[in-house]
Amino acid sequence: MIRYALRCRDGHAFESWFQSAQAFDALVKARHVTCAACGSADVSKALMAPRLVGKTEVATEPKAESEREVDADVAIAQMRKQVEGNATYVGGKFTQTAREMHEGTSPETSIYGEASLAEAKALIEDGVPVVPLPFKAKQKLQ
Repeated sequence: MIRYALRCRDGHAFESWFQSAQAFDALVKARHVTCAACGSADVSKALMAPRLVGKTEVATEPKAESEREVDADVAIAQMRKQVEGNATYVGGKFTQTAREMHEGTSPETSIYGEASLAEAKALIEDGVPVVPLPFKAKQKLQ
């Protein structure tokens, strides 16, 4: 797994984890990486300093933990709103539906749902662009 600092065309900064550098490139090319604040798919890597910690040193963060948690909560809420407003929930049929769209046997549309780790890895290995979401679908919470 690799974490990238990202920035959209409007200057919003956010971070996300990816399976690999190649997975990131494929997802960006397919326009599946979107800004957590505005939903723009015009996203690129931002300059990111390495986090180094010596034996007696502690890496300092620019914001307090509670401020970062609030920022993260807001970004996740915005992402949930964007996903739920623009994609169809397919539940446990996510893997099958994503594969059918990738193979061209079903129309391409935005979807979200559930997949096991093994299913998600298989999709990525087969070149099907998928992104894990940092929240559970409301349908799954009921």
